[in-house]
Amino acid sequence: MAIRENILTSAAARDKYIQGVKLLKNEFPGPTTASLGIEGLSQPVSTYDLFVVWHHVAMTTFTPPTQSDRNAAHRGPVFLPWHRFMLMQLEMNLQRVLGEDLTFALPYWDWAQDGQLSPARQKKAAVWASNCMGGSGVPVTTGPFAFEPGDSGSWRIRITTNVNGQLIQVNRGLRRRLGTQTTRLPKKTHTATALDQPIYDTAPWNTTSAGFRNLVEGWQDQPQIPSPSLHNRVHVFVGGDMSPSTSPNDPVFYLNHCNVDRIWESWMQPAPKGHGRAYVPAQSAPASLKGHRLNDTLSSLLSETTTPADMLDISELYTYDSLNV
Repeated sequence: MAIRENILTSAAARDKYIQGVKLLKNEFPGPTTASLGIEGLSQPVSTYDLFVVWHHVAMTTFTPPTQSDRNAAHRGPVFLPWHRFMLMQLEMNLQRVLGEDLTFALPYWDWAQDGQLSPARQKKAAVWASNCMGGSGVPVTTGPFAFEPGDSGSWRIRITTNVNGQLIQVNRGLRRRLGTQTTRLPKKTHTATALDQPIYDTAPWNTTSAGFRNLVEGWQDQPQIPSPSLHNRVHVFVGGDMSPSTSPNDPVFYLNHCNVDRIWESWMQPAPKGHGRAYVPAQSAPASLKGHRLNDTLSSLLSETTTPADMLDISELYTYDSLNV
């Protein structure tokens, strides 16, 4: 079984993750920008960038089409199972390009641990070291995802969005603005507050809902941590390419979501430690919640059958080195 480890305590997981995402970034399985409806000269699209497109499409697909808040992967109950499925697909692709290494598992970044540091130290934490994710910059010039103008093999952003939210082609370096839009990451006390929530989600099933999902996603405020909180706040803290719908352009995206998945797995542990593998709304909920009900098909470019119910118990596929969040 694959064991997901802390990227700051497992050099092997860190190095394999970096190696794997670079391999996916330079693997071109067939789709082109033209076939995906992106304007400009038709260019091959890498496996890594297909995940970028997938996330963007989900964020811009409202459920149902008349809904102006919930989309196919966010702002509603499906946020956690949808991203769990996405992580699993990336993990399988990384295992494949790493020589069919079924022991490889995505690492996570325990951002709440870094949140215990002072704001100045948070921007210089170990995750931003040159042997890990690299640092801040427009473009980033340190670490494995640094941009080198004369090196076509360096990490390049090829697909992003314009001011109108449409996918466009670019050829530039990765952008990060650590601690610019918000100076602090969430703390351990904030994850603890989320874990204390006895219910997964509630009506109206959107950004105003009470419950665990909305606290973790980050639309619900907590004391001393103004909105956005938790997951959303991490995106805002990193900034740059972590801000738009194409946020998987930054490999830190997956470290963030892997930690979010770890928090969810901790919440789902049996009582008294957790609250069990409960998910709402049930399939009997109104059709206006289509895409977010227990047995609705996830909005996916990779599966036409996977549902939130399928994502509740993954204990036979992977585990975490620690659920102490």
